Parts: sequence; structure tokens; C-alpha cells
Amino acid sequence: MKIFVISDIHGSIYYLDKALECFIKEKADYILILGDILYHGPRNPIPKNYDPKLVANKLNLYKNKIIALRGNCDSEVDQMLLNFPILSDFTNLFLGDKRIFATHGHLFKQDKLSIDNDDILIFGHTHLPLAEKKDIFIFNPGSITFPKGGNPNSYGILTSSSWKIKDLYGKIFKSIEY
Repeated sequence: MKIFVISDIHGSIYYLDKALECFIKEKADYILILGDILYHGPRNPIPKNYDPKLVANKLNLYKNKIIALRGNCDSEVDQMLLNFPILSDFTNLFLGDKRIFATHGHLFKQDKLSIDNDDILIFGHTHLPLAEKKDIFIFNPGSITFPKGGNPNSYGILTSSSWKIKDLYGKIFKSIEY
């Protein structure tokens, strides 16, 4: 199984369209959205081609492929536009023998989790791509709309044996195998 992971769309139809092109090229099975879907938030500038309603309509076309979580910029009113659930603060997924704890990242931190060594914490929120191993694997796909730290707009690919972070042209710039 291949999971396409994005975070921090922040209402940009421009970057969502680019990400969905990558999803199709990657031939992934599911899209995991780690929150901050429609609204840009008060600390961010208005993103390129900001159109939350169009973003909702476009994502609704993929509703049977989406697993989504609530970010700090998501609310109940956003759920009214989306045909898939977004109001969960976290979810647990299983991929091979790995348990994945997925969250946006503003509520649950590594030191507050009860997951075993070699399991996976995956989050967004910081807009900084991450692929590292401590006691657990820690992954962040970065942001498709507002990357930080000089990183490119990016997404993640999660399989049963690896995590890859790619720019919106498909070039891998961080990866880890487990």
C-alpha cells in the first residue's frame, strides 16, 4: 500500500491541484491530509489562488480516498463543505507491522504519546519536512502551500518500508527506510 501524505493546504487551489497531480502520478492508494485544509489562518498571508470552496469541491471528488485530521485552522464550519470527516484530532493507522499515530501536530507531541519503539509519529503543522529515527520514526511532509525553512512545497509518500518527502515536481529530497 502507498499513502500520499499532505498537510497545510490552507485553501490554495493552486497548490492542491499540483499535489493532486502528484497523487495521480504516484499511483497512491490513499491521501492522508494532516489538517489545515481550507483556511489560511491569521498568521499566514493569503495563499496563491485562495479559494476554500473550490478546494472543498475538489477534495470531495476524492472523498473515498481521503483520511483527514483536524488542524488548528480547521473548524466545524469547514466540515459543512467537506464530504469526508476532518474533525478528529488524531488517528491510528496500520501499515505492515507499523502502527502510525497521525495528527496535525498542535495538540500531540512525541513526549505525550504512548506508542512503541519503531512505530511512526506523523504530523504537519510546522511546515518543516522531517524524516528521522529516535525511539520512534518521526515524519512530517512539510507544507504544500507554505513551506518554511527554505524547503520546497512538498508532500510525503509512506509505504510499508519507507518514507519519502518530495517536492511538487516529484524529486525526493528527504527519505528514510525502516
